[in-house]
Amino acid sequence: MKKLEDYVISVPDVPKKGIVWRDITGILGDADAFALSIDLLCAALDGVEFASVAALESRGFIFGAPVAARLGKKFIPIRKPGKLPRATISRQYTLEYGSGTIEMHRDAVAPGERVVIIDDLLATGGTAAAACSMIEELGGIVAKLLFAIELPDLAGRNLLGGRDVESLTFFSGD
Repeated sequence: MKKLEDYVISVPDVPKKGIVWRDITGILGDADAFALSIDLLCAALDGVEFASVAALESRGFIFGAPVAARLGKKFIPIRKPGKLPRATISRQYTLEYGSGTIEMHRDAVAPGERVVIIDDLLATGGTAAAACSMIEELGGIVAKLLFAIELPDLAGRNLLGGRDVESLTFFSGD
């Protein structure tokens, strides 16, 4: 029986020389592997009290939206600048190979609302930390962070301040 990590394709020198891209399209290209990833993410939420799932554009949406739908929870998209139509808050963050900005609607999270954050990959932790910061600014509580893949060599958990973090698969540097 194949494991989820067997479907992840490692592509060297993408997006730049020295970076090994962990490509999730191998998971998405196999119906059983994709279903397994959603099953595992849902199972990781057993016993976690939360009202909504926030996911990061764009690959986080692939995993977060089905989890939210299956568990009957609200879905909160966290997007790149200029993609959301109402008033937003934003955060800048640093990536392994650059920087960026993410936004979410100002009314996406109610004070005291417990939110699970889902993304495809935890690398340096910058994007996830920025998402946590926005949710907490709005008065929300980050109940858990879930990732399909984690690159532990990049120590992304260090930026997440001891929050509850779980990943389905791990890849060390090559």
